[in-house]
Amino acid sequence: MTEPILPRIRPEIAALAPYRQGKQAGPDAFKLSSNENPFEPLPSVLEALQATTPINRYPDATATRLRERLGERYGVGVDQVHVASGSVAILYQLVQAAASVGDEIVYAWRSFEAYPGLVLVAGATGVPVPLTGDGRHDLDAMADAVTDRTRAIIVCTPNNPTGPIITSDEFEAFVNRVPQDVLIILDEAYTEFVTAPDAVDGLDERVFEKHPNVVVLRTFSKAYGLAGLRVGYAIGHAKVLDAARSTGIPLSVTSAAEVAAIASLDAEAELLERVAVLVERRTVLAEGLRAQGWDVPDTQSNFVWLPTGERTDEIADAFRAADIIVRPFSGDGIRISVGEEESIEKVLRVAADVRG
Repeated sequence: MTEPILPRIRPEIAALAPYRQGKQAGPDAFKLSSNENPFEPLPSVLEALQATTPINRYPDATATRLRERLGERYGVGVDQVHVASGSVAILYQLVQAAASVGDEIVYAWRSFEAYPGLVLVAGATGVPVPLTGDGRHDLDAMADAVTDRTRAIIVCTPNNPTGPIITSDEFEAFVNRVPQDVLIILDEAYTEFVTAPDAVDGLDERVFEKHPNVVVLRTFSKAYGLAGLRVGYAIGHAKVLDAARSTGIPLSVTSAAEVAAIASLDAEAELLERVAVLVERRTVLAEGLRAQGWDVPDTQSNFVWLPTGERTDEIADAFRAADIIVRPFSGDGIRISVGEEESIEKVLRVAADVRG
């Protein structure tokens, strides 16, 4: 049969692999591939969702109630808060606003796997800077990579998928080396899991006020357990966020997502008790893997990183055969989310078997 003539697609897009979600798990398997919160939503959040705006009506295009609530919490004006369908959507908007053909965007690698694709879609050139040997951002090398073509830098702390944080002192020194007209996106999607006292906290430290070129990203997907509703936010200078709002898809944050996010803020103390439980499980998992001889970085997130190198696919298959779905990055390593308590012992057992 003759192949149909299809519309012409940009060659770089045709060659770009679509974002690959963590594999879904069967009913008897542990899904530890997507850094999701294993706890069910709180009853108060479910109750709020049941009373949400009818789905036959459009949502508030700017999620005003949520922006007002976040503005009150962080002591900023509502125009300094931007809400979108997940923090990755805001990343997309900021990259689109800041860079185009001939421009460069610097990011650490390996880091969040969406970064290279977002840059390519904007038509810009990615400048990946290798992590240090212990899975940390090499901020000196990232600052050295800045040229007159650099329009944005993405900094992920804790770093996904390796787990280490950037300290306050490191970030301040880094920002002071970057030209003030270069956008710095501080991606703090996992900040609620951080226990290291010297870790940078972009909102508590109000880095966006000292440095107006910094935008801080947060999400309700991880610690708050709203991954299925897709809602994240950014705080920064109003004019920078206006640029993100201009490139965003209208009405992308549903009424249900806004209501659930507000209800989660109301129940934050209870939610953070669950975060503390996940941090305890993280400690048990990381220490158990290190005791087996695995070189696990100092994770401050809700996952651990196994640098499995050339054995990555083989070891991921061994986990899958044991009904544990992990996230392999071929030739590099495996990210294992902290999930149900019953999964910890099973992960450690498989890890010990493949370690040999």
